[in-house]
Amino acid sequence: MSGPRILLVIGGGIAAYKSCELVRLIRKAGASVTCVLTDGGAQFVTPMSLAALSENKVYTSLFDLKDEVEMGHIQLSREADLVVVCPATANMLAKMAAGIADDLATTLILATDKPVLAVPAMNVRMWEHEATQRNAEWLRQAGVTVVDPDEGPMACGEFGPGRLPEPPAILRAIADKLDLDIEVPGLPAPDLGDEWLDVPEEDLAAPPARGGGLGSLLSAIIPRSTERRSHDDLEAELDALPDFDEVAAGAAPEAAPETSLEFGPSPDALDTGPLLAIKGKAAAAPPTDREAINHEVGRQVAPEPDPLDGQAEFDTDPAHRPLYGRHVLVTAGPTHEAIDPVRYIANRSSGKQGFAIAAMAAAAGARVTLIAGPVHLPTPLGVDRVDVESAEEMAEAVRAALPADAAFMVAAVADWKASLPAGQKIKKRGSRPPALELAENPDILASLGQAEDRPALLIGFAAETENVVDNAVAKRVRKGADWIVANDVADTGQGSVMGGDRNRVHIVTKDGVETLDEMPKQDVARELLRRAAAVLEEAHD
Repeated sequence: MSGPRILLVIGGGIAAYKSCELVRLIRKAGASVTCVLTDGGAQFVTPMSLAALSENKVYTSLFDLKDEVEMGHIQLSREADLVVVCPATANMLAKMAAGIADDLATTLILATDKPVLAVPAMNVRMWEHEATQRNAEWLRQAGVTVVDPDEGPMACGEFGPGRLPEPPAILRAIADKLDLDIEVPGLPAPDLGDEWLDVPEEDLAAPPARGGGLGSLLSAIIPRSTERRSHDDLEAELDALPDFDEVAAGAAPEAAPETSLEFGPSPDALDTGPLLAIKGKAAAAPPTDREAINHEVGRQVAPEPDPLDGQAEFDTDPAHRPLYGRHVLVTAGPTHEAIDPVRYIANRSSGKQGFAIAAMAAAAGARVTLIAGPVHLPTPLGVDRVDVESAEEMAEAVRAALPADAAFMVAAVADWKASLPAGQKIKKRGSRPPALELAENPDILASLGQAEDRPALLIGFAAETENVVDNAVAKRVRKGADWIVANDVADTGQGSVMGGDRNRVHIVTKDGVETLDEMPKQDVARELLRRAAAVLEEAHD
């Protein structure tokens, strides 16, 4: 079939019965549909029903030896133009957000490289639960289109948001996702505005067809008080009325025939004037109560806001999200090493560059873990943030976040700490300062370079005040990193980059050194992520 190919994943909820109608509508719209039925979904609809409606095989098991000879679940996930999960239960959304692949449906969702549309359906309290809302938001951040459920009565007897939208509305969402212009049954006709004024007179004379549009609705609920008459009959009655000048001169109009045009009660009873204006002049329309008019009918509904609004754009017109399905680990900010409850040792760091990299990685589709030292910056959208204080806490958080595809070690970790931090504030006694014995902090970058679960791309950062490139080249070899991103933090009279919004970096790799022009830190993050995505893609191929 030349039309689009839809892979329909049917979850286990009472709303699964609507999937049969959805399959029929998809086929009627000219697309082909292949169904994947979960064990829960099979409790409500049968594979035979779906096979008969779709005219395609229905898949139910990951361990079908006949299909898995050629990795059938991979082939299924790649052949479709769009994967539709409908209904998407709370359990299904949670598995999708967590990347769990324990059956055919969740495995192919994780394996697909095609767009995914999820249509949730569940109990109102389940939908409004914080965990479900978080999972839905996570999926939106990852590029999945999550359709908001309808509001209304449910099979459980409760009322609220959680109902599966009607199949025509789901078909419209599918058409919008694939950018298709199709006729969707059961949806309101578009508002024509003033375009009806341009309709030819002969079309206006023809009676409208029953069964569609606002006119049909009104004609169905408002009884007609007079029999239908032709246009010629109405013109004849209008010609029989006196001219406006005669009425103004005091001439009494001729008595109207007994069959004069009326609508409901007589004009005298309503005291609103005749229905037809005096010939030659137009009468003002009777006053209307705007609050009594259903002004919602036919009105264009504003699109839902983009959940990624406010997040840094990785690309203004991306063909895809290059880090979709990847896990990116970022450290940012300083660490504070306690001397006593009041004082600490720290490196200067605002955390802005690390936070910009985390935001850009999320915009590129990655699942991002940001391990932040003591900074006062808002968490970027779609980023999982872990706050730490000391170097040891950061090292432990990094180990817990593994495995990762790429790691950006941006944090300015203090090299030393007090070997024995005081439990109380050290008091100033005499003229001599107290002795401060230092111990070395764990080297997080070097440890990660030697780890068994080392990220495929390990990137360290170096803040230097002299011999920037030479020191960075030596550090890359010493630490076992793939890249070192170095910058000159010396104050040149125009202010240090510490705490600023701009940066100029040198990217040191085994192939040489690339120097970027000075630019905003957000743009530095974009250039780094663009190069990192290319390296990971090349390694994957």
